[in-house]
Amino acid sequence: MSVSVFAERLRNAMNSRELKQVDLVHAAERRGVKMGKSHISQYVAGKTMPREDVLLFLADELDVDANWLRGQSSETKLNSDAQPASHIDTPSGAPTSAETEIPAARRRTFGKSHKLDDVLYDVRGPVVDEAARMEQAGTHVLKLNIGNPAPFGFRTPDEVVYDMAQQLPETEGYSASKGLFSARKAIMQYAQLKNIPNVTIEDIYTGNGVSELINLSMSALLDSGDEVLVPSPDYPLWTACVNLAGGTAVHYLCDEKSDWYPDIDDMRKKITDRTVAIVLINPNNPTGALYPKEVLQQIVDLAREHQLMIFSDEIYDRLVMDGLEHISIASMAPDLFCVTFSGLSKSHMIAGYRVGWMILSGNKAIAKDYIEGINMLTNMRICSNVPAQSIVQTALGGHQSVHDYIVPGGRIHDQRDYIYDALNSIPGITAVKPKAAFYIFPKIDIKKFNVHDDEQFALDLLHDKRILITRGGGFNWHEPDHFRIVYLPRIEVLKDATNKLSDFLSYYWQS
Repeated sequence: MSVSVFAERLRNAMNSRELKQVDLVHAAERRGVKMGKSHISQYVAGKTMPREDVLLFLADELDVDANWLRGQSSETKLNSDAQPASHIDTPSGAPTSAETEIPAARRRTFGKSHKLDDVLYDVRGPVVDEAARMEQAGTHVLKLNIGNPAPFGFRTPDEVVYDMAQQLPETEGYSASKGLFSARKAIMQYAQLKNIPNVTIEDIYTGNGVSELINLSMSALLDSGDEVLVPSPDYPLWTACVNLAGGTAVHYLCDEKSDWYPDIDDMRKKITDRTVAIVLINPNNPTGALYPKEVLQQIVDLAREHQLMIFSDEIYDRLVMDGLEHISIASMAPDLFCVTFSGLSKSHMIAGYRVGWMILSGNKAIAKDYIEGINMLTNMRICSNVPAQSIVQTALGGHQSVHDYIVPGGRIHDQRDYIYDALNSIPGITAVKPKAAFYIFPKIDIKKFNVHDDEQFALDLLHDKRILITRGGGFNWHEPDHFRIVYLPRIEVLKDATNKLSDFLSYYWQS
């Protein structure tokens, strides 16, 4: 199946039907097919092939034979050229398909909600779809696009697995909506170690990963027009959840020249009378930045001046390297209302268990109504994964095995050092050294390689070298000059990947 043949036939069929790309996107929405603007533009340009279900949708919508569209037949065959239903023999008295089929003009279809129009999650987007198609065709793809430790040989601590197995018979039923007492007690004690003030066990909420709780917390807070300051680059779920909840994500810049710290002046300029909160991702995904106390204090001062809430995503707080210390911003803001997120997915290498939590702290008196909203949504989802909750106490107590990974000689530490040095040795690539997590966010010299479309850059690298990365635009970055690499693979795999990237860039020029 040739991409170029498919693209040519797709364009011809669209022209013959006088259909534009947007017409097919709207048709896909009505019929519940996952195909957005970026997908169809890639198909028309001959850059990617659609999944089989999307190809069948296109063939049906364009009224052409699917085999012809995929390049397996040389003659155009319109579906309307098939023998009319009235000419087909049917049992006596049985209604023909022509009699029973609902006319297309009256056929009811179901599309996605327009609330999703401004929702983007390119960590699993069109480039990932293309990688999946290639894998289905038998091509091996090195996935450097998502922070999932298990496929790269990171194992859950034995004690955690053992304790979950022992407690399974006791975790078959629902827990309290906020979570098991033992789990919340352990999280409360962890909050005390982080010096987060004014936290009781009733201020702890467990979730199916932090992702669920981000969505819940935004849904409980935002009305149409409310604005939330979100970093750029960000973990895209934050922007998506703000927009999905009816609010507006306003992006403040993080400054690459200052170790990716938030640009406080830019943050200040973005505050309006509709701003209700500031989102902080610390340690940061995708940059690996860790914010020092001085930067955090400036953010607290700004939030205090404008009476804003603070949401702090701290899922990587136990993956800090180089002897540095993570400081929870809530510990510096006892007079403000803060919501702090963390969990075990990354620190204990159990992303699939879906163990996250949310801590309310500080001045809760000013957020009573909001907390009622959180409780309402928490009750509606019944409870989070109870077997996963059962291991929180074990995971947070005793020796933290993640420490062995983040010191010199540990896998994450040494892989971080390798990827940083290797990327900076490639002409046209520069990168700031991450201080935490397991991501790096290198910069491309867009003039050297004529890069004007970072999604196309990611697709070209995927097609040429079978390496899957995430484009910078997927993290709401404003220029096509960055991409994220996950450095979870072992050094020998990273070495092969960076050698291939170096070779790719030795000849690459984006058309």
